[in-house]
Amino acid sequence: MGYRLTGGKGEAAGPRRGTAGGKDEGVTESGRAGRRRGQGELEAQVLAVLKEAPGPVPVVWVQERLGGDLAYTTVITILTRLHGKGAVARDRAGRSFRWTAVADEAGLAALRMRKVLDSESDREAVLASFVTALPPNDERLLRELLAEEPEGRGEATEEGGH
Repeated sequence: MGYRLTGGKGEAAGPRRGTAGGKDEGVTESGRAGRRRGQGELEAQVLAVLKEAPGPVPVVWVQERLGGDLAYTTVITILTRLHGKGAVARDRAGRSFRWTAVADEAGLAALRMRKVLDSESDREAVLASFVTALPPNDERLLRELLAEEPEGRGEATEEGGH
């Protein structure tokens, strides 16, 4: 872990961020060296914590169950991003919010896939390319899932299925 020197006396002034060594290491909020989380890993962890919640919970409840190394503002940022993606819901509770999971990890991945699809102009070409690039087992699974008639899906008849 890297430390700054103060006044030439060799006193540790505290950890320098981003100098803990390898690519996967960083400095946690408590100043300890730790592994940096991958993209989306924190979101998945927050969703998992919210899925275990007894109902709508405040940010501090989520923060405590994530291990306490994350700053309160970091947890709020993650929850706000998840809210923007439609993966969590929030209800006003005084001056703050209480949070509830709406999607799980699979649902979050599906939301990301849907966002990519929605950003393309030729949906048919994108979907056809996606299906033809799937391994045979995944393609068979997708066809089986499409053959099923889950609640609510049979009514989407407009172009694009939404």
